[in-house]
Parts: sequence; C-alpha cells; structure tokens
Amino acid sequence: MRRAWLVAGVSIGMALAFVALLVVGTFTAAAGLFGTTDGRNGSVGLAQGAVPARYQSLVQRWGNLCPAINPALLAAQLYQESGWNPRAQSPAAAQGIAQFIPGTWAVHGVDGDNDGDRDVWDPADAIPSAASYDCALAGYVKKAPGDPTSNMLAAYNAGPYAVIRYGGVPPYRETQNYVRIIRTLEKSFARPVGRVEPSRQAAGAINFAQRQLGKPYLWGGTGTAAQDGRFDCSGLSQAAYREVGIELPRVANDQYNAGPHPARDELLPGDLVFFSDDLTNSRAIRHVGIYVGGGYMINAPRTGAVIRFDKIDTPDYFGATRVTEEGAKALPTPPPEV
Repeated sequence: MRRAWLVAGVSIGMALAFVALLVVGTFTAAAGLFGTTDGRNGSVGLAQGAVPARYQSLVQRWGNLCPAINPALLAAQLYQESGWNPRAQSPAAAQGIAQFIPGTWAVHGVDGDNDGDRDVWDPADAIPSAASYDCALAGYVKKAPGDPTSNMLAAYNAGPYAVIRYGGVPPYRETQNYVRIIRTLEKSFARPVGRVEPSRQAAGAINFAQRQLGKPYLWGGTGTAAQDGRFDCSGLSQAAYREVGIELPRVANDQYNAGPHPARDELLPGDLVFFSDDLTNSRAIRHVGIYVGGGYMINAPRTGAVIRFDKIDTPDYFGATRVTEEGAKALPTPPPEV
C-alpha cells in the first residue's frame, strides 16, 4: 500500500469543480494532439519498465534481429506466451518464457549466451531463439502479399504454408485474433513516438471515480453490493473503465499493459497512473490511480483511508497508461502470472 496524504483545505464540492475545469481545459488543449507508435527495429524503444529489467537488454538486442520484428513486438509475444515466467509450461507441453514445444525447440533453439548448451528454460537461450524463429518464419513467407510482420505472426500461429496458400494472413479466426492481439500489445510495450492519442472514454471514467469519493477503502473491493460498493485501488480503476465499456484486468500490474504509455508531461485526465517500489519492472506495480490533471489523481489508497484526491509526484511514481478498448481486449485472459 502506498502512503498518501489528503489534499488539505479542499472540500469535495470545490474538488469536483477543480476536476471539471481540468478535464475541460486539458481536453481542449489536447484536441489536436494525435500520435502513433511507428518505426521498426532500432527506431522502436521499449516503454519504461514494461519489460522486466533482467530481460530488457535481451529483448532490445534480439528484437532487432531482422526487419520483420522489433523489440516491442518480441516483448508482446513473450508476455502473451508466458507473462515473463521462465518456468511456464502449458498443457500442450510448451515450455519456458517463449513457450516452445519440444519438436520446435529441437530445430529452432539456439545457444543465445554461448555457454555450450541450448536450454529452453533459460531466457538467455529462449529469447534469442524466439527472435530467430520469428525471423526464420518471416523468411519462409517473405513473398506473400501483405504486411511482413503480420504474415510472420500468422505463420507462427498457423504455419508458413497456410500464409503462402492464402496469400497473407489466412481466414482462420484463431490466427487472425493472434495477429491482432500481438500487434495491439506491441503498442503497449513500445515507447511512444510523438503524442499519444487522447482517450475518448476518459471523461466517463473520471465521472464514475468522482462519484466514489469519500467511500472507505476495502482490500479486494470491486464495488459489489455485498461489499457496500467499496473498492481497492485496481478495483476502482477497473469499475471506472467498465462504466464506459472497457473491461480491464483485475490487478494493477496487468492494467499497465492496457494501452500506450504517455510521458509525465503528456498526461491527460483519465490516464491510469501507477506506483511501485521497483521502477524497472511493471510486474512489480502495486498501486494505481486515475489521473485528473494538475498533478492529482483519484485513488483508493489503503486500509483505513477513503477514496480521495492525492498527488502523483512521489518517489514511487512508475508511469502511466492511456487505456484503449483495443489494448484492454488484447491482454491475456486470465492474466499471466510470474
């Protein structure tokens, strides 16, 4: 639980007026600010802390192995496959952080750290192998029409022969969903280039959060009638965005991956703001609030406190996410565990 302080001397009525002015003013100023995350390979950086620090250099290096991949795309694949868990094993016998099945590993596993063995459970081998396998698939389907990266992902899911046969991403629902999910998660793991597009649903989420001001915090609270409508921090952010039709994961560290990540000086009302004792690893995030502008958020801070306004500029400030419906839908269900 993070320590927080009440905004002294501000009544709830004045605070709501303050937030309304911030929302209107900020959205007016931002009306023309639309940006994209573009570029490939060396031009694509990783969002702050999105990749755990112990894997970041591997992902950055091997994500530049060939033109069809980039570090953010490789990170999205690894997160979707295992949630950064190097000991993950699926019912289909897929193994390790990159979820190789034994037959594929036997052919495509590489000795990434040059220690004399190829160990599917060692990320220093598995992450380079994932990148190498992606690039090999891209080579197999390089003559297929369409986007080379999407074709590579389709080949990863359905096999290169399906991509060649259909002249691009095949008409399989599973494959099309896989391509869509990874390309969407790629945006969450990439450091934005330019301004991030303002959220269309932010005002509604803030409006919901405002109506909860003054309610007592409840650990594990999601606002149910049995809980007297009380929330914890991620329960509040989840409920606020559910109000506007976006379903977020239950816990804060998974909510971080629900969209692109604006810089501190680019925050807009409605952005989720996150806090952690480890500023290098999004999986260690332990608190979330809803930004309202002017350096303040609405949050459910801790047991014994109420939902209230607090400043975001504290030493444990981790970063922010501009929630998108597409980004939330792309997150693994159930969320991956580390």
